[in-house]
Amino acid sequence: MESALYGPGGFYRRPEGPAGHFRTSVHASPLFAAAVARLLCRVDSALGHPGELAFVDMGAGRGELTAGVLAALPGEVAARARAYAVERAERPEGLDARIRWCASPPAGVTGLLFANEWLDNVPLDVAERAPDGAARRVLVHADGTEELGAPVEGPDAAWLARWWPLGAEPGLRAEIGRPRDEAWAAAVATLARGLAVAVDYAHARAARPPFGTLAGFRAGRAEPPVPDGSRDVTAHVALDACALPGARIGTQRAALHALGVHGGRPPLALASSDPAAYVRALARAGEAAELTAPGGLGDFGWLAQPVELDLTDVLDLVTGP
Repeated sequence: MESALYGPGGFYRRPEGPAGHFRTSVHASPLFAAAVARLLCRVDSALGHPGELAFVDMGAGRGELTAGVLAALPGEVAARARAYAVERAERPEGLDARIRWCASPPAGVTGLLFANEWLDNVPLDVAERAPDGAARRVLVHADGTEELGAPVEGPDAAWLARWWPLGAEPGLRAEIGRPRDEAWAAAVATLARGLAVAVDYAHARAARPPFGTLAGFRAGRAEPPVPDGSRDVTAHVALDACALPGARIGTQRAALHALGVHGGRPPLALASSDPAAYVRALARAGEAAELTAPGGLGDFGWLAQPVELDLTDVLDLVTGP
């Protein structure tokens, strides 16, 4: 998975970038970047308006979210903002010169670290209950064929026992999320003060999928998860395992509603008084509905991790509509 996604010929190093293959919230509507910009402004206020305010975009793709957030910031906040796009691919041409392109998040910054669909591409191993009763590591060849390897032992076995206990039936699978927990903890540790948010496909311990979620995507279509560099290889995230003390987990629907993104239809009277404005408002309402739709993007998990910050001053994920 590491080689297929990030190696010399890896999927995430392809020139077309992720947007050439699938649609994320960032690509669905500029309303998403505007909402993240509002969240950054709330963090700024809660921090007392520091001299430098960092926005760190983890797994930045080609910098679309970073650029959108900068464009949506009020002038005074934008003047103090320092934007970092964290990505393993090369910096794309034509990117806003204010954006600093880096392979790892900067240390000791104050502000907002935002990871939209990053953790689902942190490589992990898969375990399967074998006919002999052991939980064995699944080994995958470059052509996608699989075989069972050695039993899962040590820290990975402890992670499974705590976060994804495998049933006794042969063929049941679990994705060992320990590398994601560690990656998230390391990203959060780069913040001196502020808020870290991870947004992703997610599941909780009480409802883990019995056969896992490992999947492939290419050109807008689901594909077998063959690790040959031609497609995305991804698995949903156990956000509850990633969460550190003080974190809250909610849905994208609740989070975006709390940040002012609603999909309500504009008043019909506007169609008569200002038809052009009505059409624009109707388009925005459609985009907002897509971002917050149950059964779609609205069901994404939002993990909010405060660092020396009162989360209730910034984002309410528990009681948001």
